[in-house]
Amino acid sequence: MKVTLDSPASAPQPLSPYYSQVARIEQADGSALLFVSGQIADGAGLAEQSRGVFETLGALLAAHGATLADVVNIRTYLTDIGGLEEYGAVRRRFLTGTPPTSMTFEVPRLFRPEALIEVEIVAAVPASR
Repeated sequence: MKVTLDSPASAPQPLSPYYSQVARIEQADGSALLFVSGQIADGAGLAEQSRGVFETLGALLAAHGATLADVVNIRTYLTDIGGLEEYGAVRRRFLTGTPPTSMTFEVPRLFRPEALIEVEIVAAVPASR
Protein backbone atom coordinates (compact mmCIF):
# COMPACT_ATOMS: atom_id res chain seq x y z
CA MET A 1 0.00 0.00 0.00
CA LYS A 2 1.30 3.44 -0.95
CA VAL A 3 -0.15 6.67 0.45
CA THR A 4 0.32 10.02 -1.28
CA LEU A 5 -0.89 13.32 0.17
CA ASP A 6 -1.13 16.33 -2.12
CA SER A 7 -2.88 19.45 -3.28
CA PRO A 8 -2.73 19.20 -7.10
CA ALA A 9 -1.53 22.34 -8.86
CA SER A 10 -4.21 21.84 -11.55
CA ALA A 11 -7.03 22.36 -9.00
CA PRO A 12 -7.95 25.31 -6.80
CA GLN A 13 -5.44 25.52 -3.97
CA PRO A 14 -6.35 24.95 -0.32
CA LEU A 15 -7.29 27.93 1.81
CA SER A 16 -4.57 27.03 4.30
CA PRO A 17 -1.13 25.45 3.96
CA TYR A 18 -1.84 23.21 6.95
CA TYR A 19 -3.62 20.37 5.17
CA SER A 20 -3.52 18.34 1.96
CA GLN A 21 -6.60 18.24 -0.23
CA VAL A 22 -6.26 14.62 -1.38
CA ALA A 23 -5.02 11.41 0.20
CA ARG A 24 -4.46 8.76 -2.48
CA ILE A 25 -4.14 5.18 -1.25
CA GLU A 26 -2.83 2.82 -3.92
CA GLN A 27 -4.13 -0.74 -3.64
CA ALA A 28 -2.16 -3.87 -4.59
CA ASP A 29 -4.39 -4.46 -7.64
CA GLY A 30 -3.60 -1.01 -9.09
CA SER A 31 -6.85 0.61 -7.99
CA ALA A 32 -6.85 3.58 -5.62
CA LEU A 33 -8.98 5.20 -2.97
CA LEU A 34 -9.10 8.98 -2.88
CA PHE A 35 -10.05 10.81 0.31
CA VAL A 36 -10.77 14.44 -0.52
CA SER A 37 -10.76 17.08 2.22
CA GLY A 38 -13.82 19.19 2.85
CA GLN A 39 -14.26 21.90 0.22
CA ILE A 40 -16.04 25.23 0.37
CA ALA A 41 -16.57 27.81 -2.37
CA ASP A 42 -17.31 31.49 -2.78
CA GLY A 43 -20.78 32.46 -3.82
CA ALA A 44 -23.77 34.60 -2.98
CA GLY A 45 -26.04 31.71 -1.99
CA LEU A 46 -26.21 28.00 -1.33
CA ALA A 47 -26.75 26.95 -4.96
CA GLU A 48 -23.78 28.99 -6.17
CA GLN A 49 -21.53 27.72 -3.37
CA SER A 50 -22.66 24.14 -3.99
CA ARG A 51 -21.85 24.44 -7.69
CA GLY A 52 -18.39 25.81 -6.86
CA VAL A 53 -17.75 22.99 -4.39
CA PHE A 54 -18.58 20.31 -6.97
CA GLU A 55 -16.46 22.03 -9.62
CA THR A 56 -13.50 22.02 -7.20
CA LEU A 57 -14.12 18.39 -6.24
CA GLY A 58 -14.22 17.48 -9.94
CA ALA A 59 -10.89 19.22 -10.54
CA LEU A 60 -9.26 17.48 -7.57
CA LEU A 61 -10.49 14.09 -8.79
CA ALA A 62 -9.40 14.79 -12.38
CA ALA A 63 -5.86 15.46 -11.14
CA HIS A 64 -5.87 11.84 -9.95
CA GLY A 65 -7.48 10.31 -13.05
CA ALA A 66 -10.94 10.12 -11.50
CA THR A 67 -14.34 11.72 -12.03
CA LEU A 68 -17.37 12.45 -9.90
CA ALA A 69 -18.77 9.13 -11.17
CA ASP A 70 -16.12 7.43 -8.99
CA VAL A 71 -17.47 8.94 -5.75
CA VAL A 72 -18.56 6.24 -3.30
CA ASN A 73 -19.14 8.37 -0.20
CA ILE A 74 -20.07 11.98 0.38
CA ARG A 75 -20.38 13.97 3.60
CA THR A 76 -22.12 17.31 3.47
CA TYR A 77 -22.16 19.99 6.16
CA LEU A 78 -24.85 22.65 5.83
CA THR A 79 -25.27 25.66 8.10
CA ASP A 80 -29.04 25.46 7.47
CA ILE A 81 -30.60 22.05 6.82
CA GLY A 82 -33.53 23.94 5.31
CA GLY A 83 -31.35 24.28 2.19
CA LEU A 84 -31.16 20.53 1.68
CA GLU A 85 -33.51 20.53 -1.32
CA GLU A 86 -31.63 23.41 -2.99
CA TYR A 87 -28.30 21.66 -2.41
CA GLY A 88 -29.77 18.35 -3.59
CA ALA A 89 -30.81 19.88 -6.91
CA VAL A 90 -27.23 21.02 -7.57
CA ARG A 91 -25.76 17.73 -6.36
CA ARG A 92 -27.95 15.75 -8.79
CA ARG A 93 -26.53 17.77 -11.71
CA PHE A 94 -23.01 16.65 -10.78
CA LEU A 95 -23.63 13.13 -9.42
CA THR A 96 -25.72 11.65 -12.19
CA GLY A 97 -25.22 7.92 -11.73
CA THR A 98 -26.09 5.64 -8.85
CA PRO A 99 -25.99 7.82 -5.74
CA PRO A 100 -23.03 7.27 -3.40
CA THR A 101 -23.41 6.54 0.29
CA SER A 102 -24.13 9.81 2.03
CA MET A 103 -24.40 11.70 5.28
CA THR A 104 -25.64 15.25 5.66
CA PHE A 105 -25.21 17.30 8.81
CA GLU A 106 -26.45 20.66 9.99
CA VAL A 107 -23.68 22.58 11.74
CA PRO A 108 -23.89 25.95 13.47
CA ARG A 109 -21.01 27.37 11.41
CA LEU A 110 -18.06 26.50 9.23
CA PHE A 111 -14.51 27.82 9.47
CA ARG A 112 -15.32 30.75 7.16
CA PRO A 113 -18.35 32.78 8.31
CA GLU A 114 -19.66 33.24 4.75
CA ALA A 115 -19.52 29.50 3.98
CA LEU A 116 -22.94 27.83 3.83
CA ILE A 117 -21.72 24.37 2.81
CA GLU A 118 -18.68 22.11 3.03
CA VAL A 119 -18.41 18.75 1.24
CA GLU A 120 -15.88 15.94 1.59
CA ILE A 121 -15.78 12.78 -0.53
CA VAL A 122 -14.22 9.37 -0.96
CA ALA A 123 -13.71 8.01 -4.49
CA ALA A 124 -12.71 4.57 -5.74
CA VAL A 125 -10.58 4.65 -8.88
CA PRO A 126 -10.45 1.40 -10.89
CA ALA A 127 -7.09 -0.15 -11.75
CA SER A 128 -7.70 0.54 -15.43
CA ARG A 129 -7.07 4.27 -14.89
